[in-house]
Amino acid sequence: MAQDDVLIPAERLTAFIAGTFAAAGASAEEAQEIAGNLVGANLAGHDSHGVVRTPRYLENARLGQMVFGGKAEVVTDGGAFLLLDGGFGFGQTVGRQAVEIGVERAKREGVALVALRRAGHLGRIGEWAERASAAGLASIHFVNVGRSMLVAPFGAAERRFSTNPVCIGVPNPSGEDFLLDFATATAAEGKILVAMKGGKAPPAGSLIDGDGRLTEDPRALYGETEPGAVPDPRKGPGALTAMGAHKGSGLALACELLAGTLTGSGAAGPGEGPYNGMLSIYIDPNRLDDGFGWGAATADYIAFVKSARPADPAAPVMIPGDPERQARAKRLAEGVPLPRETWESLVAAARSVGAPEAA
Repeated sequence: MAQDDVLIPAERLTAFIAGTFAAAGASAEEAQEIAGNLVGANLAGHDSHGVVRTPRYLENARLGQMVFGGKAEVVTDGGAFLLLDGGFGFGQTVGRQAVEIGVERAKREGVALVALRRAGHLGRIGEWAERASAAGLASIHFVNVGRSMLVAPFGAAERRFSTNPVCIGVPNPSGEDFLLDFATATAAEGKILVAMKGGKAPPAGSLIDGDGRLTEDPRALYGETEPGAVPDPRKGPGALTAMGAHKGSGLALACELLAGTLTGSGAAGPGEGPYNGMLSIYIDPNRLDDGFGWGAATADYIAFVKSARPADPAAPVMIPGDPERQARAKRLAEGVPLPRETWESLVAAARSVGAPEAA
């Protein structure tokens, strides 16, 4: 926690953000759902997908690029596979609906493939895998962002991809579920936004300028932003880099093809009003278990991995999902730390829609 950070109890922060979205036009239920998802990302330690996005969401709603009251409509229903259209509804709403449908179908069919197109920003994708794991299902999620070119392909000096998350969740009867959730960019765009809003510097190697040279200046992505304006990641001369050089670049392209072109949502490109496509696969492990005991095997192997001798005795070996669990416990107990500039931008956003001032 930085010296100038503001520390806010999660319950208070959630109520404040919910009040802001309710004042902007969301129903009380949807406002709470959006706020819970955003604060949940902060609690999990993923500040890039947390409340820092509130001003941008409000701007998207004002411009009609994301709409309150959205519903995931079924376009094609093939039993174990479905195509849904989010109609540019808030991702916190239509994403949750898509997951609920996927879980129900996988419970019924043993496996389900759910393609969701034209969804508003889906937030932290890890939440959707966590919901599937809580229902006892393994899940795989590929995501792209239409009208949002942020990432340069390997070897390029200009943008072609978005940050394109990949997420995999596997339930573990011991309680320590496996949750792998990462952007295929070296850093999520939200991490650069956090840096732009007074947070810690962008991860090393995550940005290039307009000439393809590495930089740590967030303006490479956003350009110059007028005071009080919402930073626009499409305006800068540079780009984010792909993680893992050609490997991350290949995964980013896979997300464009699986979540963008295959769903009919559309691949990344120029334009206004970014939105998400997501291809999700849900698997009921019990349907594969002929008596070999997948649950015990999963728990035993995760325990075996974590028993490895750590290189640093003060830093035990962790699995994907452990950092989120640790952050959640700490921040629920102590409060959510926000850079002061981020907090001030949230207060200004609330004021702009006539929401009650923060207590």
